[in-house]
Amino acid sequence: MRHVIALDVGGTGMKAALVGAGGELLHRARRATGRERGPDAVVESILAFAAELRAHGERHLGEPAAAAGVAVPGIVDADRGVAAYSANLGWRDVPLRDLLSRRLSGAPVALGHDVRTGGLAEGRLGAGKGADRFLFVPLGTGIAGAIGIDGRVEAGAHGFAGEIGHVVVRPGGTPCPCGQAGCLERYASAAAVSEAWAEASGDPEADAADCARAVASGEPNAVRIWQEAVDALADGLVTALTLLDPRTIIVGGGLAEAGDTLFTPLRDAVRQRLTFQKPPSVVPAALGDTAGCLGAGLLAWDLLDTTDRPEVTA
Repeated sequence: MRHVIALDVGGTGMKAALVGAGGELLHRARRATGRERGPDAVVESILAFAAELRAHGERHLGEPAAAAGVAVPGIVDADRGVAAYSANLGWRDVPLRDLLSRRLSGAPVALGHDVRTGGLAEGRLGAGKGADRFLFVPLGTGIAGAIGIDGRVEAGAHGFAGEIGHVVVRPGGTPCPCGQAGCLERYASAAAVSEAWAEASGDPEADAADCARAVASGEPNAVRIWQEAVDALADGLVTALTLLDPRTIIVGGGLAEAGDTLFTPLRDAVRQRLTFQKPPSVVPAALGDTAGCLGAGLLAWDLLDTTDRPEVTA
């Protein structure tokens, strides 16, 4: 059976699948990256995992994978197939596409940025399905973004398109590791909310989920911290809306797991800030932590230039 390898590489673990031509998830697997052994070991872990997946396909599906798609974090040069930089994985300028292709006996390989690849899946298969223009914004340790246009995701001239987390929403505010001050992710990421609530509650182990629960019970400090995050996020989203005019804004990541505790005030805050702009739909992501792997499968099928795109389901 014809299939492709889909591989989503995270900071500590990897998720993978073999995806059939009709979108079937024929096999799933997970592995650790082995980053504690250094960047070279991470690369070898990825190559070995891909080789295992290829062998599984040969044994159980009757043929090796026709192509592979791989999503990785950090700075990615997708055109050259190079993982340019990842602080979490400790690598620089790794020619991952070529290394993988050689390990997979010459099979074509597509390399993508993890957030943009996840956005590709959300746009085609998830919460943005049917939207010609969308913005995918996962709220995690930081805040990233993926700009979707007619079924593809825009990388930008240098691979930095969609970095909404580094839009300055509070000029002169909290310093950001990027070198600016007042960046969106310093106020509205899950990490920022966790930090603020841990300090306010006096519990160093408290996180954003704890803050959301406290908001639901009406705890005043939690409500204040949450509203400050929502206001900052709305400011950033309206800036992006003004520039990009998306039909749908898809919000994912850990903070989105708060459900209506986030989305009800966020929709209100966005609406209050609009003047001439057309209001978008603001919706939760649908694919969860499978988005990166599903997107990697789409990259592989796109590389093969199939006429029928697979309708993968989580």
